[in-house]
Amino acid sequence: MITTRKRIWGWWFFDWASQPYNTLLLTFVFGPYFAEVARAHFMAGGLGHDAAAAAAQAYWGWGQTASGVIIALLAPILGAIADGTGRRMVWIWLFSGFYVIGSWMLWYLAPDQPDLMMAMLWFGIGLIGMEFATIFTNSLMPDLTGDEDMGKVSGSGFAFGYVGGIISLIIMLLLFGESGQTGKTLIGLNPPFGLNPALREGTRAVGPLTAIWYVIFMIPFFAWVREARGPARRFNLTGAMADLWALIRSLRTRESLAAHLLSSMFYRDALNALYGFGGVYASGVLGWTVTKIGVFGIVGAISGALFSWLGGKMDSARGPKPVIELAMVVLIAVCLVIAGMSRDAFYGLAFPPGSALPDYIFYVCGLLIGAAGGTLQASSRTMMVYHTTQERATEAFGLYALSGKATAFIAPFTIAIATTITGSQRIGISIPLISLFLIGMVLLRWVKPYGERK
Repeated sequence: MITTRKRIWGWWFFDWASQPYNTLLLTFVFGPYFAEVARAHFMAGGLGHDAAAAAAQAYWGWGQTASGVIIALLAPILGAIADGTGRRMVWIWLFSGFYVIGSWMLWYLAPDQPDLMMAMLWFGIGLIGMEFATIFTNSLMPDLTGDEDMGKVSGSGFAFGYVGGIISLIIMLLLFGESGQTGKTLIGLNPPFGLNPALREGTRAVGPLTAIWYVIFMIPFFAWVREARGPARRFNLTGAMADLWALIRSLRTRESLAAHLLSSMFYRDALNALYGFGGVYASGVLGWTVTKIGVFGIVGAISGALFSWLGGKMDSARGPKPVIELAMVVLIAVCLVIAGMSRDAFYGLAFPPGSALPDYIFYVCGLLIGAAGGTLQASSRTMMVYHTTQERATEAFGLYALSGKATAFIAPFTIAIATTITGSQRIGISIPLISLFLIGMVLLRWVKPYGERK
């Protein structure tokens, strides 16, 4: 018998299984490795170090922009189709395949003669798989528990996912991720299975490791999670699109929902970019190795796990809105620190030669990004549940994904533009993100504390 508690645990296992795409690939291992490889490629073409680092960051930004546009266009349509047919699990199976194939193929980005375009293509396929699978798993939330515990369930799910990310990152750093200088892992070992450090095969194994991790830990999800099934309905694209259009038109009279979608459209875009470019910034500005960035990731993930859990309790006690507001204040403060810090100085105040102070400051930033980012995502998910019903949840979360991706190209795009124009990674990252967080905070004032719940 599958109990309610077991269904919730199964649902949490999606966060555990999918988190390595964010932790290992987007932020702390593959992203910085891509930046290293791309930077070396551009330097070999004649660019100086700083110009090559900026070009690598811009390339990463353009790739994520393309993926974001595809996700934005298709997310609400797929959600409407799923609600129209009354089936969600089949879509989770489909996009799980995208996730696994896309992440596995990242193995082929070799440091010698790298095919950057193919690497971004496969990364985008895996990212699309993760994002779409997330839409359909989030849409199962309203059937898991009542409103009084929704914040706890959402926050605990994010916390559980962060723990999975921490463990996968520790495995990667201790056993696989070799230093480019020594060829050894964090604990001084050669990568296992005869992987060649000279070809960075230990670091490149992050793709297959992410794919295998997902396959193993999605087993509890598919074994224990059951969607609330009504009678099967025939596929009707016209009807699904009519329902979606009716939902979009209703936003004119649903002020709180419209404000939440608009606000989260900006602040989630900024947060995702902060995750996606944090490792690239650490590599290019502070000169950190992939291993050091991975340790930074563990620190941030531990903070994220703890504060997602605590934030979920605060969410259930006081509602999601104050949690969202506090998280954004913290993230703006982090962006202000990044804007003024280089390897040599902080807002014009020079560090002593060889000082480790900028490293310590950025570690603190990692703690704050993890704490605020996890709570922000969990409480935003709760707030969306307060604006929908079980029957139309996939459509609503598809619209939520649209709001998160309709401007998802803006943060990478503006970062790419600002970095290209200024030639500065610090300015290129910080100014666009601060602007997006501020816009999100202004729009949040029209969101009701408990959404459309009476």
